[in-house]
Amino acid sequence: MNAIATPNAEQAQLDIVDEFAFFGDWTERYQYLIDLGKQLPPFPDDLKTEDYRVHGCQSMVWLVPSGSADKLHFQATSDSAIVSGLIALVLRVYSDRSAHDIVATEPRFIEAIGLAKHLSPTRSNGLAAMLAKLKAYAAAMLA
Repeated sequence: MNAIATPNAEQAQLDIVDEFAFFGDWTERYQYLIDLGKQLPPFPDDLKTEDYRVHGCQSMVWLVPSGSADKLHFQATSDSAIVSGLIALVLRVYSDRSAHDIVATEPRFIEAIGLAKHLSPTRSNGLAAMLAKLKAYAAAMLA
């Protein structure tokens, strides 16, 4: 994960596509996802509540918003190594952006790196549920 924030969500997606292009096969890409997940900041146990749980995921996932419509920050974690990696990618694209940008940004990186074809149906559903919840938080800030 880049220590420096990318300038915008579209650039973050392009960076992710470039990173995944380095890997020749999906075994390497899954390992990279797992490594990204290990780099997530520690997640406080007291935030692992039903209010923040993302339903629709096979594994346990929690997503916590904070901030304002101008800059919405997300913390998230999962009990699954690969899902934690997916969270790391999603946070790179969507966290610390304006609510307007979050709602307007389509997750094109998922198709561009081939994730859509290589995730199990339950993981794909979970990723969709996570993105829907994240966008719903942002939309609520705009209401």
